[in-house]
Amino acid sequence: MIRSIRIPAAVLATSLLLAGCGGDNEAAMDHATGAAPEPGNGTSHAARTTPVPQVSPRTAPQQVPGLGPKTWAKVPSTARQVVVVTGRGRDSSVSTVVLYECTASGWQAGASWPAHNAARGWSDHHRAGDLRSPVGVYALTDAGGLLPDPGTRLPYDRGPAFAAVGTGFEGEPLTGSFDYVIAINYNRRPGTTPLDWTRPLGAARGGGIWFHVDHGGPTHGCVSVARAHMETLLRALDPDRSPVVVMGDGDSLRK
Repeated sequence: MIRSIRIPAAVLATSLLLAGCGGDNEAAMDHATGAAPEPGNGTSHAARTTPVPQVSPRTAPQQVPGLGPKTWAKVPSTARQVVVVTGRGRDSSVSTVVLYECTASGWQAGASWPAHNAARGWSDHHRAGDLRSPVGVYALTDAGGLLPDPGTRLPYDRGPAFAAVGTGFEGEPLTGSFDYVIAINYNRRPGTTPLDWTRPLGAARGGGIWFHVDHGGPTHGCVSVARAHMETLLRALDPDRSPVVVMGDGDSLRK
């Protein structure tokens, strides 16, 4: 006679949370480039006293939408905050930003914010001066700006070097663009000020890719959102939740 096993609700909820949040990749982010390495074959050795069903990250409730299997596989399993930047098109400078938080019921979306990216859109192989934002998954570890720390838990470097001058691609003033910035760990050294110009992949691959305050037009490679949204993002990001950004045009992210 086969008896059914009743699994406690709390245990099942824990199982869904662990399976449904974070990507497939068990490895840490690459400390040289900030990008996630290729998926590994890591195995969890945590002991369980009660058997629980295994749930695929892609079938768990409220998975981060709009991300295909190749993209999702690059999101580290440790990530509990994912900022998704979705470009309107491969050659478009217009995008949207949504912060997803891992909760007990799966991934929960925040508000959708309008944003700008690079003037010529997106690239899978960013080069210095190509006026395209790099497609990929990158850690968010460091922040700074011209203005005082608005209350972020990220290391924050304040100083006059963040003053922005000149005009943008559409003649708009750039003043105030770097009042708040969050470094996107593309071709940079994590754990340093956003002003650090170390380029592990070499200078030809560009760098200095940030979230910053929107100035009303395209960027050289960064992602920009309204000042109020930058303040919200800075206060929300928590290093203990291993935040990452997943960024690119919609077609690339759906792969």
